[in-house]
Amino acid sequence: MTHPQRFTGKTVLVTGAGTGFGAEIAVRAAQEGADVAVHYRSSRAGAERTAERIEELGRKAFLVQADIAERAEIVRMADEVWSHFGTVDAVVNNVGDVAREQMSWRDITEESIDHVLAVDIKGTLLCTHEFGSRLLDQGGGAVVNIGSTVVVRGSARAPQYAAAKYGIIGLTKSYAHAFAPTVRVNVFAPGFIETEATLGRQDWQSGRGEQLRSNTPLGRIPRPEELAGAALFLATEDANHVTGGFLVADGGYNMVGA
Repeated sequence: MTHPQRFTGKTVLVTGAGTGFGAEIAVRAAQEGADVAVHYRSSRAGAERTAERIEELGRKAFLVQADIAERAEIVRMADEVWSHFGTVDAVVNNVGDVAREQMSWRDITEESIDHVLAVDIKGTLLCTHEFGSRLLDQGGGAVVNIGSTVVVRGSARAPQYAAAKYGIIGLTKSYAHAFAPTVRVNVFAPGFIETEATLGRQDWQSGRGEQLRSNTPLGRIPRPEELAGAALFLATEDANHVTGGFLVADGGYNMVGA
């Protein structure tokens, strides 16, 4: 498959790029010509494999570890990435906790609430703040925050996850205003994705996956690599008049009125 070369000569930073959707976004950026900073928290082996895939494409990869729930670690990560590459053109804030092990709202714990909000809202806000301000200082760039269509219907399974993803919309719009017109900030909102983690979920295996497919107009749940290009669109020149936006890619499952 031939990919458009939308990132030739550019550098992209992807958080949570050791596994799942983040790994495929990082590899797709490389397929489109980018050198890539590959962030991970604990998935070192996965991040190394992502880096190998990037280098196999003839692009440069740089691994960086950090816990994005801690501001000092985000600042250190930014220092390392900017020092290594000199400049960054686009940032994809992909890291997020979906409370995957929780199968019912009745099972919610204060620990889970605190962790999901710390990673998804605090972490994404601090990453947007730190990376976006550096893009602003260097004179341009784009930030893509990975959201979710859970904000359309909510989540009876994990209310803290829906609350967190709503928070990402608010912080994205806020920084879109703050960084305009120099840096664009948008949300990419996928529906369900068939990552290994999703396929391993108890509810998915007991029929939910099939139910979702039957209720999706396009009739299937995509693999992460099928959505990576759409997520990166928001960081391209073709999206140069899009900021504070919310781009949905869910096969039509959550169709809502304009």
